[in-house]
Amino acid sequence: MSRFVIQGGRRIAGVFMPAGNKNAALPMLAASTLTDQPVTLRNVPRIRDVDVMLELLDDLGVEITREGRVVTLCAARLRRTRLDEVLCRQVRSSILLAGPLAARHGRAVLFPPGGDIIGRRRLNTHRIGLEALGLSIAGAAPYVFRRRALRGADIVLDEASVTATENVLMAAAIAPGETTIFNAACEPHVCDLGGLLSAMGARIEGLGTNRIRVIGVPTLRGADYTIQPDHVEAASFLAAAALTRGELTLAVPLEPVAETVIGRVLARLGYVWEQGETGRTLPARQRRRIVMDDNGIIPKIEDGPWPAFPSDLMSVFIVLATQSRGTVLFFEKMFESRMYFVDRLIDMGARITPCDPHRVVVSGPARLHGTALNSPDIRAGMALILAALAARGTSVIGNAEIADRGYEDLEGRLRTLGAEIVRET
Repeated sequence: MSRFVIQGGRRIAGVFMPAGNKNAALPMLAASTLTDQPVTLRNVPRIRDVDVMLELLDDLGVEITREGRVVTLCAARLRRTRLDEVLCRQVRSSILLAGPLAARHGRAVLFPPGGDIIGRRRLNTHRIGLEALGLSIAGAAPYVFRRRALRGADIVLDEASVTATENVLMAAAIAPGETTIFNAACEPHVCDLGGLLSAMGARIEGLGTNRIRVIGVPTLRGADYTIQPDHVEAASFLAAAALTRGELTLAVPLEPVAETVIGRVLARLGYVWEQGETGRTLPARQRRRIVMDDNGIIPKIEDGPWPAFPSDLMSVFIVLATQSRGTVLFFEKMFESRMYFVDRLIDMGARITPCDPHRVVVSGPARLHGTALNSPDIRAGMALILAALAARGTSVIGNAEIADRGYEDLEGRLRTLGAEIVRET
């Protein structure tokens, strides 16, 4: 186990290059099992979740070459379709191998996936979509997915689940006939997966909408594809600069809708960013005053399916709100345990009133002070690091390995931007 030691009060500023989107990279790695030809992925983030996913694929027999952020995979000689139990329990993304393995190779055996404990993360939506395509699912520990009569289908998902949409999309790409996915997830990383599948020869329409149409093809080919920047990571580093009154410029533009979604909530908390020659810039001088709703009503920031504000940024923006003047309600609709980390912020001096497992009221500005605490999950861990950067004094944050699952070389990149942060083991 390791920990971060952070001296607060240092300004975060400079030019930041976001890594590739974590939530796009993981399903793309799974999609490599849909073809016998090599798939080369560029801008793959060097994070622990990717490492585990590559270990899972290597154990199955996928040939893997990795040079920096470039990964080439070839699944021409799979040895097995049963996933390693220990590795399955380390990442949520192990479930993404169910659809492509069962659809193309006839069978997939998976143990319950792991990942962050932020609430109930059901697999029912995966079952609805994959069974409609002709895959059977039996058992629980492990789950056994089998190909019965793979075929296209009209599918209405019971929720706009990102991973379920991705699983169904990968299986449908090679399912004979036409598949229509209603209530599909629209997130940028779903679109990015669709872009890779299209480059591999899949016929897909409607990406970025909640109705995706797929015409199955007999085989997919290899491809060379670059993963788009991670808007969640970019927004997290923008928050670091905002909290410490620094100026930060993104070296590359984000997906346009992501820029709109993030910019809208930044503005609600009293922060504006500007379009520059290379990318967006968050200036150092900010009003930092919460913008009230009409008639002076306390505003509400709530997450939801895209293009609503993403759940993965709720924790980070709660910290950001602690330094803005005014009061705001955060409403976490997706996960019932996401908000539990606010107790740690309260210990640091934040003025937060928990209403229930899904809602907290934040009043600012609050003077944060350093303390010792532990990271509960990836996004809350990043939020606590940001709070420590803005706090007076020294903070010690345990479970530093959790951040490694979602953020590449976090302490190194923060130090480059001016943070005083070290990792101790």
